[in-house]
Amino acid sequence: MVMAYDYDLFVIGAGSGGVRASRIAATHGARVGICEDYRVGGTCVIRGCVPKKLLMYGSKFAHEFEDAAGFGWTVPTPTHSWATLRDNVNKEVDRLNAVYLRLLDGAGVKLHMGRGRLMDRHTIQVGDETITAEKILIATGGHPVIPSIPGCELAITSSDAFHLPELPKHITIVGAGYIAVEFAGIFNGLGAKVDLVLRRDRVLRGFDEECRTFVHEALKESGIRMRTETEIGRIVAKGADGKSGPFEVHTPLGGMFETDCVMYATGRAPNTSGIGLEKAGVQLNKAGAIAVDEWSKTTADNIWAVGDVTDRINLTPVALMEGHCFADTEFGKKPRKANHHDVPSAVFCQPEMANVGLTEEQARLQLGELRIYTAAFRPMKYTISGRHQRTFMKLIVEAATDRVVGIHMVGDDAAELIQGLAVAMKAGATKAHFDATVGIHPTAGEEFVTMRTARADSAPTRAAAE
Repeated sequence: MVMAYDYDLFVIGAGSGGVRASRIAATHGARVGICEDYRVGGTCVIRGCVPKKLLMYGSKFAHEFEDAAGFGWTVPTPTHSWATLRDNVNKEVDRLNAVYLRLLDGAGVKLHMGRGRLMDRHTIQVGDETITAEKILIATGGHPVIPSIPGCELAITSSDAFHLPELPKHITIVGAGYIAVEFAGIFNGLGAKVDLVLRRDRVLRGFDEECRTFVHEALKESGIRMRTETEIGRIVAKGADGKSGPFEVHTPLGGMFETDCVMYATGRAPNTSGIGLEKAGVQLNKAGAIAVDEWSKTTADNIWAVGDVTDRINLTPVALMEGHCFADTEFGKKPRKANHHDVPSAVFCQPEMANVGLTEEQARLQLGELRIYTAAFRPMKYTISGRHQRTFMKLIVEAATDRVVGIHMVGDDAAELIQGLAVAMKAGATKAHFDATVGIHPTAGEEFVTMRTARADSAPTRAAAE
């Protein structure tokens, strides 16, 4: 006799991956429930990509006002209200939260507010409710991590940055990844003095080496103080209450500097604790994320996991893809696996960086002979405005097949350009296809179809950043 469950599918976590999976499963006819202990929308909508990019737009107006002078505009010295920007961004987050609630309701997905915990392979506890489901999807995402050092409780994370009561005059951001460099650009543009503290010599480890160097030098040029090869040993509050700023930041080697705010952006960890994984036989991998196979199935045969909690590629569109594939496979009779190859990504630093495919370093390890094409130039807009920002572009071509295997860009609108070029790469475009494409003049994008001479040297060059 088959047990009657409350739901065909129950989803723990209503972020991008969980909401997409629940909606698609419901459209396939499944009875679906979902739980969330805070707000619907997840990291991306509530405390990540969306509000962060809105802050980035806000910060870039500072540069636009400066650039306007070269084009004949006289702009009075502009002033900025952090409270206005912060509150308007949070209003947009509220609006999107309401949109997500409507999407769930419209699809017939029942939302249970509260923290979900597995009691066994088919039972979930949400607050005082006990819910049963034939299949379960875990989509609990991740959270920022602050290292355990003396005074670590005085620091904020990216999640707190959206709610600061006032803009710090001097902020110290610890980290070298995309969240750190994005917020460094945001606070710098809004007028704060910014120190970026990083353990290594350059930002954005894991990205193409030439692009990393180009971004690092551009950040330095923009006025951000790059405290390279530096670690923080302790943080001391100098405020009268012993908790508020200014703060002293001490390094293990005896160095010290003062700042108004310390923000950690040194990494994120999957939300796996306290959700009963051990009771259901769901195992973690060596990195502490939920272990899944290529179908997103966990070590329990009726439980799946998608998104940042699996720590595969922690990007919103990837979580959406994984959730959609899971729902189509399990409820839509359309089995398909998520394809994690050639996923485009962007870092909304200033200047912006975006890429798809292999870095030069990866390509050298994985493929045979390569042809590398690069272009570095001052964009037309800045020849008039006087800004020193430059653009860098790179194509990586497998010599044996002429196939373009990596496309990289640092510069204005890099993400918009790379999104289109990612389609070409997915379609198997060769360098000959790029060469046969007529450019749109005058644009930055035309450079990608007019690179004719491969770089002579076989090793990466740092000349583009100098």
